[in-house]
Amino acid sequence: MARASSGLDSWRRKMSFAVATDTDSGVGREAAGRIDVFHELLSTLAGVLDVRDIFQRLSVVAARVIPHDEADLALLTEDGAHFRLYASTWPGEPEVVCPGEHCALRDPSVPRVFVDGVGRDRGFQCGLRVPVQVNGTLVGVLALLSRRRDAYGQEELTLAQRLADYVAIAVSHQRLAEAARRAALERDRAANLESSVELLQAIAGVLDIRTVFPRVSEIASKVLPHDLLTMSFNDRDGEVVIQAASDPDFPRVTLMKLADCGVQKASDAFAIIVIDDLRQQALPVAEPADFHSRVVTAGYRSFLSVHTSARDQVMALQFWSKRPTAFSADDVPIARRLADHVALAVSHEQLAKAARQVAEAHARAERLELRVRSLAEELDLKAGHGRAVGQSAEWKDVLKKATQVAPTDTTVLLIGESGTGKEVVARLIHRASGRSGGPFIALNCAALPEQLLESELFGYERGAFTGAQQSKPGQIELASGGVLLLDEVSEMSPSAQAKFLRVLQEREFQRLGGTRLQTANIRVIAATNRDLRKAVERGDFREDLYYRLQVFDIRIPPLRDRKADILLLGEAFLQDIGKSFGRPPAGLTRDAKDALLGHDWPGNVRELRNALERAAILCEGGLISAQHLSLHAEKPLPSSTTTDLNVVERETIEQVMRESGWNKSKAAQRLGVSRTQLYGRLRKYEIEEPAYS
Repeated sequence: MARASSGLDSWRRKMSFAVATDTDSGVGREAAGRIDVFHELLSTLAGVLDVRDIFQRLSVVAARVIPHDEADLALLTEDGAHFRLYASTWPGEPEVVCPGEHCALRDPSVPRVFVDGVGRDRGFQCGLRVPVQVNGTLVGVLALLSRRRDAYGQEELTLAQRLADYVAIAVSHQRLAEAARRAALERDRAANLESSVELLQAIAGVLDIRTVFPRVSEIASKVLPHDLLTMSFNDRDGEVVIQAASDPDFPRVTLMKLADCGVQKASDAFAIIVIDDLRQQALPVAEPADFHSRVVTAGYRSFLSVHTSARDQVMALQFWSKRPTAFSADDVPIARRLADHVALAVSHEQLAKAARQVAEAHARAERLELRVRSLAEELDLKAGHGRAVGQSAEWKDVLKKATQVAPTDTTVLLIGESGTGKEVVARLIHRASGRSGGPFIALNCAALPEQLLESELFGYERGAFTGAQQSKPGQIELASGGVLLLDEVSEMSPSAQAKFLRVLQEREFQRLGGTRLQTANIRVIAATNRDLRKAVERGDFREDLYYRLQVFDIRIPPLRDRKADILLLGEAFLQDIGKSFGRPPAGLTRDAKDALLGHDWPGNVRELRNALERAAILCEGGLISAQHLSLHAEKPLPSSTTTDLNVVERETIEQVMRESGWNKSKAAQRLGVSRTQLYGRLRKYEIEEPAYS
């Protein structure tokens, strides 16, 4: 039985995708379906006694687990020298064959996938065979044949072994039934067969036998009268794994080791303990210590226990009677059959439980793997999305928090100076979340005039305002099923703040000029380079919206606080920049590296990239030196010889934006204009900001 046990253990490991609760994987549903199929097979075989019916029903159910073009079941004849071969492709009488006449019957006790001699004359290209064993003795072979050459592997082999174990129970059931009919025992056991079928049907539909154990006792009493039925599964150390009793007040017990009861082992054969008079002899129970006296006081006088092995555990089914000498050796076959059925049900229960546990663990590991994979992908170069490179403790803390919050649908607030990488972190959260298949929409609240922000965010209906010639969906609609990033959220107007608060609270919104409520199926990530708490205190930002946004905040450190990442980022940017250059730079000189490390980087990562891109042009394919980087203090605004004021203004704005690292607040302050005025000029002169933010 060792090979069968190994096959079952392997099958149990293969069921690692079963019964996932919040796993969104179709694989979990496939494994759960397999358990349902085996469960159905148990119920289907319960009322079948004819081998031909067993086989036909098996073939139909097996096709849902292991696709095949022909199923063969070969059972050893009484002399053990031949096989009776049943095939799904011909429903007639079985054919008696020698072991050498069928490829599946050679060395039948060894599970195997085979392609040689499989029956190519009939179009078969691949097959598998597994032994059918009863109490460790080979009784037959189950074979599946396919017209696909690579149809079967180890997974199908272990599943087939599970099918064969169910067939073994059915065959054993049939043989016991035939033996019971031939034996014509002195007692009237005419109801034996019906009770066995009834018992199977009673336990086939449950995954916890304890819930129906009183019913099990009631059915078993028809063939083996008793006053109490108990069952216990104990591990190798004697610890109780599962225990049940037809009387809920019966105490939990721990069995003694079989060796202490005079029994060598309970392997494939059953160990029997029959005690005729409990008043004179002790019970094979280790705990509680007063159990024997309590049982005798309760009036029980006879005891029959049937032991067997099940999945490296010892199962004992115990019958108790208040009549002395109520049991004898003649009752053992019936007790064995009942134990067979109960062990099968408990085995199925444990299999399902183990599959659920494995599936849950696998689902957790899969989610973690997804986050790690998403993070790794974000660490790669992504054109237009910047770089998420770094090994400093500060940057690793940012990534850790991002991966922690990514699997949830929680609103995230990213806080950091301009150019630190807020959009990169937002995209990382999106890619590592359950919304990775949905869109990622980024909206800069400061890039739009106040009157246009709401229409861009919520959308509008035709005629909502002058110039609205047709309806237009807003960014909330476009981000449905995905993530909406609100960058520079502190610049949102009071009116837009009030409307967006409803989106976060009610998950509802209306287009401008519309009356229909729409559902906001989005995850919100907000970003700001300002202190929102101070903005609330000044009255510039709604306090209730602030608390809605700050559910999970991540502070992104400026580049000057993560010096360990500067050279790594520099190398990554040079690789990226070099792809678009005919003569990519050869690298950085020592003085260039020292200059990079010594600079304060007011514009953060964005300024670093801009400086390297400019230096890559100047070095003309050679090494970048400190001179090429031109990292120095802020210079006075340029004096242009041209009299074209537009040209002067454009050059001035471009220089200030570069020197401010594209930090618009700093640039507007230096230029002496408002942020809104600065945005207007940037649009006017088509001065584009790099995509990294």
